[in-house]
Amino acid sequence: MKKLLPLFCAAAVALSACSRSDSDKGYDAAAPDASTSEIAAAAQDVPVTPVIDAVIGAGEEWPVSGGDAEASYFSRLDRITRDNVSTLGLAWEYPLHTNRGQEATPIVIDGVMVTSSTAGRVVALDAVSGDLIWRFDPEVDMQVNRTVCCDMVNRGVAVDDGRVFVGALDGVLYALDFKTGAVLWKADTAAGTRRGVNITGAPEVADGVVIIGNGGAEYDVRGFVTAYDVRTGEERWRFYTVPRDPKEGPQENPELEDALSTWDPNSRWDVGLGGTVWDAIHYDPVFDTVYIGTGNGGPYHRAKRSPEGGDNLYLSSIVALDPATGRVKWHYQETPGDSWDYTATAPMTLTKLEIDGAETPVLLHAPKNGFLYMIDRRDGKVLRAHSLVFQNWASGVDLETGRPLLTPENADYSTGPKIVFPGTTGASNWHPFSYNPETGLYYGAVLDMGNLLMTSPGEKPFRENAINSDASIMFGADLPVVINSLPPFVQDMVKALPEWDRVVEAPARSELRAINPITGETVWSAPYAGWQDRSGVMSTVAGLVFAGDGGGHFNVYDAATGEILKSIDTGTTIMAAPMTYMIDGVQYVAVMAGWGGGGWPYVPRYGAAYERRNDGRILVFKLDGAETSKPPILPPLEPAPSAPDGLFADVSDDLIAKGRDHFYGNCAICHSNQHRSISPDLRRMSPSTHEIFDDIVLEGLLVDNGMPAWGDLLSPEDVEAIHAFLTAEQRSVRARELELQEKGEPLDQPSAALLSNF
Repeated sequence: MKKLLPLFCAAAVALSACSRSDSDKGYDAAAPDASTSEIAAAAQDVPVTPVIDAVIGAGEEWPVSGGDAEASYFSRLDRITRDNVSTLGLAWEYPLHTNRGQEATPIVIDGVMVTSSTAGRVVALDAVSGDLIWRFDPEVDMQVNRTVCCDMVNRGVAVDDGRVFVGALDGVLYALDFKTGAVLWKADTAAGTRRGVNITGAPEVADGVVIIGNGGAEYDVRGFVTAYDVRTGEERWRFYTVPRDPKEGPQENPELEDALSTWDPNSRWDVGLGGTVWDAIHYDPVFDTVYIGTGNGGPYHRAKRSPEGGDNLYLSSIVALDPATGRVKWHYQETPGDSWDYTATAPMTLTKLEIDGAETPVLLHAPKNGFLYMIDRRDGKVLRAHSLVFQNWASGVDLETGRPLLTPENADYSTGPKIVFPGTTGASNWHPFSYNPETGLYYGAVLDMGNLLMTSPGEKPFRENAINSDASIMFGADLPVVINSLPPFVQDMVKALPEWDRVVEAPARSELRAINPITGETVWSAPYAGWQDRSGVMSTVAGLVFAGDGGGHFNVYDAATGEILKSIDTGTTIMAAPMTYMIDGVQYVAVMAGWGGGGWPYVPRYGAAYERRNDGRILVFKLDGAETSKPPILPPLEPAPSAPDGLFADVSDDLIAKGRDHFYGNCAICHSNQHRSISPDLRRMSPSTHEIFDDIVLEGLLVDNGMPAWGDLLSPEDVEAIHAFLTAEQRSVRARELELQEKGEPLDQPSAALLSNF
C-alpha cells in the first residue's frame, strides 16, 4: 500500500502484558479462558483502603522530581487551603529565553530551586526571590536534532551529595556542583553506539550511582540504561533492553540470552530494535531496586521487526534492576510484541495499599496502552489492570498470567489499515500522575482517542540516524477530515472498519481524572480543551489538586469533587507537573510553562501559544500574590510572501511529487508548515532563505540554530525536489491567502494537525 501523509507519533507511550519469568514466544499464547467481565467483576467491589504512611509526600522541601521517594507528586504542606486559595497570585517568574517545550518539575533544597530546560540547560535560583544563582548551558551538538522526535525538552534534574545531574540532548550526562554549577564530570552515554542516541529524560540516583536512559526508538537505536558512579562519573554497568544480533557473539548478560528466545533470529538487528528508556527510571529504597520503563520497538509493527513473532523482550516493559549490578530482578511486559508504540515509559508511583486484606507494596502505572496497572513491587505480579479508555487492541488482562487478551482482528494493521484504540499518543503519556494517600485517589491526564495505522509491504532499507518506523499514522481527531486525502480504495477500506463510526461520533476526549486505583473507577473528571491538551498533576494534604492546561490556565481543583477553586490565566501553555515548597512559613507553588513536546510544531488553535508568544518561563505563586503577566500577543497574520520570480517556474509535476514524498518522509516532523507554528513555516521563505536553501539542508549552515544537515541522507537532487515542492506550496498558499484577505476572511482556516514524519 502506498504510504500517504504519514503522521508523527508522539513519543510517547505504552500498553500490553506478559508474564514475569517465562519466555513464551507465541503471539496467540495470551488467550486464556477468563472473560473480561469476570476480571472486571472480581475487582470492582473492592473498596479504597489507602494505607496512610507518614513519609509519603514532600514536606517543606521538594528534593526529587516526584516530591518524595514514592514519586507521589503529593505534598504534606497545608498553608494553601480550599478557604484561602482564591488569593493565590504570582510571587515571581523567571524567563528561560526559549520558545520550546517545558516538561521538568523543579527541585528545591536549602532554599535553592534547581531545574532544567531546553536541551539540558540548568538554572539554580533563589527560591524566595527568583534571583539567578548560576546557569549551566551544555555545549550540544545540534546535529542530534536529526534523531529527536519530540522537541528539545528535558524532564528534570537529580540532586545528590552536593551534585546536580542532568542529561543533555546530545546524550552527554553532566554532574554539576550544586553551589556553583561548575562541571564536576561528564560522560558521553552515546559513545561507541554509532546510533541516534539522545536524552530528554531525568536521571535517577540509586545508592551511589546515577542512572540515565536515552531516546530514539523511532530512529536507529538499541535501547539501554547506564549507571555511573555519582562521585567520579565512572561507568558501573549498562543494561541493554533488547538483544543484539546473535551473530555478533554472546549477549551482554544472561537475561538478554533468555530474551533472545522471544525474538525471531532474523529480526531487524540492523535497525537497533528500539526499547529506549526515555523516561520513567525510579529507585525504590525499600527493596533496593531500580524500575525502568522501556519503549516501543522499531520498526513499529512486529511483523516488520520480528517476522516470526514472539514477545520481543524487553520492549514495552517494566524491568526491575539491581542498582549495584544492573542485573534483572523481575520484569513485567505490559505489551508483548508491541506494534502500536505503546511504550511503558510513563512515570511510576510507589505506595502501599490494602489489597485482598493484606497491606501490599505496589507500583501504580498508567502507560500508553490504556490500562492502569497495580503491580506488586516484590515480584512484579500484576494485581489489577483497569481499562481507562476504549481499547480494541486487547479485551482485558488475565490476572493469572498477567497477559493481555489480544484482539488481532481489530489491531493487526500488517494485513491492512486498522483504526486502533488507544492511539500512539497514548491514553496517558509522560505527564506525571499524583497519588494522594488522604483521598486514596490517583489524579492524572487521560486521553481517549484512536488512530489509523498502515504499513507498506516489503522491507524498507535501514537509514542511519533517520526514521525507521515504517508506519503511517493519522490521529483520530483529524481522521474524518484528512481521510479524503487518501486514495478512494483506501478510504473505502477505512470506512468499512467497525471503529469508523466511533471516530466520527467521538473523535477524542481529553480530561483530568480522579481515579480509584483499586477499582479503576473515575470519581470525577474535568475536561481539557482538546486532544493535544494534557498536563502533569500535583495534589496536597489540604485537599487541592494543581494542574495547568493548554490554554495557559493554572487551575486548582477540589481533590474530592473536581470543582475549580482558582484559575490563573498565565498566557503560557502549561504541560509540566507543578511542585510546592515552604520557606519562612510561606508556601509557594511552582510550575514550568511553555508549549512543546510531542508534536511541538503543531500548535492547537485553543493553545496559549497560538495567540501569544511562546515564552518559556518558571512561574511561582503564593497567597496574596500579584497578577501574572502574559507574553505579548502575536502580530496579525499576513499573506505568504512571493516566491522569487522564475524559481522553479517550469518545474514538472513529477519533481514536485518527489519533493512532497521527501518532505513528509524527513522534514514534516519539525516543519508543520502551519500558521503560528513554533518552527519556520517553509511556505513563507524569504528570498534570502531560498538563495541559501541547499547550504542549509545539505551543508548544515544553520546547525547551531538547531537545523541539522541532511547531506549524508539526501542527495542534491532530493533537496532540489523538496525546494521545488515548497516553492510551489508557497505560491499556492499566497494566492489562497490573498483571496481570503480580499474577502475579509481569516487567513488561518482550520487544518488538521498532521504530525507527519514516517
